[in-house]
Formats: sequence, C-alpha cells, structure tokens
Amino acid sequence: MKKVVIVGTGLGALTTALRLVRRGYKVEMVEKYHQAGGRLNQLKKDGFTFDLGPTFFSMTYEFDEFVEDTGLPEMPFTFRELDVLYAVNFRGEDKRYMIHRDLDRLAKEFEAVEPGFKEKMEKFLAGAGRFFHDTEHLVLKRNYDSLFEYLLTLMRVPLRHSPKLLRSVWNEMERHFESREVKEIFSLVAFFLGATPFNTPAIYTILSYTELVHDGYHNVEGGMYKIVEGLKRELDKAGAVFHFNTEITGYRFEDKQLTALIDQHGKEWEADLFVVNADAAWFRHKIFRRKKFSEQKMDKLKWTLAPFTMYLGLDTKLDDTPLHNYFLGNNFKEYSGKIFRNDIKLDQPYYYVNVVSKSDPESAPEGCESVFVLCPVPDLRYKPDWSDREEVAANILEDISERIGVDLKKHVISKTIMTPVEWRDAFNLYKGSGLGLGHDLDQIGGFRPKNYDEEFGNVFYVGASTVPGTGLPMAVISSKLVVERITKKYGSVYA
Repeated sequence: MKKVVIVGTGLGALTTALRLVRRGYKVEMVEKYHQAGGRLNQLKKDGFTFDLGPTFFSMTYEFDEFVEDTGLPEMPFTFRELDVLYAVNFRGEDKRYMIHRDLDRLAKEFEAVEPGFKEKMEKFLAGAGRFFHDTEHLVLKRNYDSLFEYLLTLMRVPLRHSPKLLRSVWNEMERHFESREVKEIFSLVAFFLGATPFNTPAIYTILSYTELVHDGYHNVEGGMYKIVEGLKRELDKAGAVFHFNTEITGYRFEDKQLTALIDQHGKEWEADLFVVNADAAWFRHKIFRRKKFSEQKMDKLKWTLAPFTMYLGLDTKLDDTPLHNYFLGNNFKEYSGKIFRNDIKLDQPYYYVNVVSKSDPESAPEGCESVFVLCPVPDLRYKPDWSDREEVAANILEDISERIGVDLKKHVISKTIMTPVEWRDAFNLYKGSGLGLGHDLDQIGGFRPKNYDEEFGNVFYVGASTVPGTGLPMAVISSKLVVERITKKYGSVYA
C-alpha cells in the first residue's frame, strides 16, 4: 500500500484524501492549525459560533460528483438553498436591494433605476451561460502538462467568446446595463474572487450565471464547518490519520524524489508521495525555496485582497437585517481603484455582513446574534502595519450601526478581530492574501502554478493557487484533477 502525506487540511486536502483512501492509499495528514478545515474553519467563543471564512457557495453538483467518486453512501452534510441570495446597501440611500434568484422578483427591485431590467438581465445571463457551458469541461475541469497544451485548448473555445478575454467585468456590465446600482451590484462577483470588477476578466461573469440560473447559492445546515466535520468523520472511519499543531519547515530528498518533510520539532514525515494543500506558490517559495518563487518574484505576482474579519456576539436580535449583506459606499470606482495598494483610507470601507444566527439559531445564545463581518483590505505588501486594527473595527461598527439603525457598540458582548497578519500566521497565506493568487488572464489555467512539482516527481499540489482556482467548488475540482494525476502515475490500488 502506498503511503501519502498530505500537508494541510483544507477542503482540497480533505476531498483529495477521501478520493485517495477509496483508491487504496494510506493517508496521513499534517496541519499547522489546531483543527481541520484551513480557511473553511470555525471559531467558538463566549457561547457564540462562527464560520471563519466562506459562508455560502455555488456549484453543489461538484460535491455530488465527489460523493459518487468516493463511494460514500450519502452526503455527510446537508445543503440549504438560498432564496434571497443577499441584500445590498448603498451609503446614504434608504433603498435596500434584495437579490432574488427569481428574475421577476429581482426585476421589481430595479424597476425604478433600470427600465427593461428583466430583458437586459436575461440577455446578459444567456451570454454568460453560453461561455460557462462551452468552457466548463473543455478548459476548467482538466489538467495541463504544458503551457502550449493550455493555449491549444483555448483555441478550441468558440470564437464568439473571445471579446470576453479582452474586457473586464465592469466593461461587460456597461455593455448591458445603464444604472450605477445594477452595474455595481452585479459586478460584486469580482470581489468573491478577491479582486475588483475593473481588474477581473469578463469571463468571470459566469459567476452571475451560476448564482442566478445554474445552481444558485447554498449554505449548510448547522454552519459551513459541517462540511469539514462530515469529511473528517468519513476519513477517520477510513483510517486516515490527522496530526494538528504540526508545521512543515523543511524537507529531505534523494534522486529527484522527496523522501520526507520535516516539521518545526525536527520530526520527519516519510511517505511514497506527498500532496501539498498549503498555498502552491507559498510552499514553493517558503519551503522549497525555488528561485522562480523568490520573494521578489512572488511580490510581482497578482494576489487577491486580504481579509479583515470580525466575529461579533451581540446581546440583541437584528430583526431587520437579512442573512447576507453587502454594504457599499458611493465612490465605487475610486474605492475599487485604490483599495488594492492602500491608497484610500479605511474610514468608510466596503464590507460584507453575515448574520450567522439567522440561518443557524444554535450559533448564538437565546436572544442573541452571531455576526460575521468581512472587509477586503490591502495585503501586507501594501499595508504591513495593522496597529490601527481597533480603529478600523470601530469605523465598520459605526457604519453598520448607522445603516441598520442599531447601535452595535452597546450590544457587543464578544468580539474577535483577525487582520491580514492573523490570517497569514494561522494559515500561511502569502502576505495575508485571502484567496491566494489572483485570476488575471496570465494567472489562470496553464499559467497558474502546476498541481505537480517541477523537480520532485512524487509531489503534487491541491487548492486555491493551483488549478483551477479559488472557491469551494474549485477546491473539489482541484482534488479530482490532482488525484487523476496521481492515479495516472501510480495506479489506483496498491496492496
């Protein structure tokens, strides 16, 4: 039986581990953090429970494929489809836009600012849908052995889609809609990728198609961490072994094969092959110290925005605040253009609020509310000093309070802040970048760090900064792709 050591226990690692266990591999997992999940993690404090990172997702059918591939008798967690996807609030405006999947209900939200909205949106979504279905299996869900192979694959994409390669998400919005509100709201998909609509290729308008038409948005009964708990439970039953508080700091190799990874205590973790779920670029930089991934070269890559997050326990209910909320300002273009490089003050930031206990009442004591706040901020290349963390947090709290008409400062009985520094240190995120490498055209597909190592023939990668990219369904696809590589090289079952 071949032994695999997997570094990290994020969603990509857990799904890879189960796929490999079902193919006869012995799996051992090492994790720096104190519990499994990576960024798909959980915080429990003062009687409140929070999802640490992702709070909803799309493309649930990737999990269906995973369950079928691994032979699980059923999904080890329960999805819950969202009817109202999210609400959007603009600073200084009373109107709150509720984003429904139902196009008729959605059109009513925008009838005052975008005449003919439904017809315009149907045309926009039809174009995004055609691109999605023409590229999902051809480009997205496959391995590439060379950049040349990737470029040849792109040549097979129908020519009618080529303009999307030249436009940004914002350019695409301007082609279809007139009102500022509609363009800003439906270009928020770029922020889901840790970028802005002005520097994200228009091909990612496919996210609007997946959220409104193809699969919608879902969360999980009992919180998103139930995904991790369910997968870990299956791995425990299958005999996989977990080791937490274990950070890889070095390695040993022989004849272009990695023989062992070494942790912070000097212990050697030997295996026949290794799968790295730590950031694919960061691991090559920090552990393998590859010249191609030197700090100078890493800093020149395009990284996603960093997370500034707050986890608030309130001793009151927020009856008029929906489950998922985006709070935007009135300077969208300026803010988007300046936030990456820390060229704008964070006194009136843009942010997302998830009232966790709206979906899962058990996450807060009776009469209380669990609230998660995410504010995308510059990474540590551009803002290394977070000594103003309390000031930034106070600005956000004050802004939320003004917007929803509840003075939150009087009701906070539990507060945890994570700046890009804490995110970097907890999960080895390069310069605190929240979602790894960005999705510019020169950093996707065959341009992305490969899911197999350039020097060691028995090392593979899975997760956000390798193929196909960031997001929960992408991590599940990533696990499928890396297991295809492993079984192609080593076979399925070793006794």
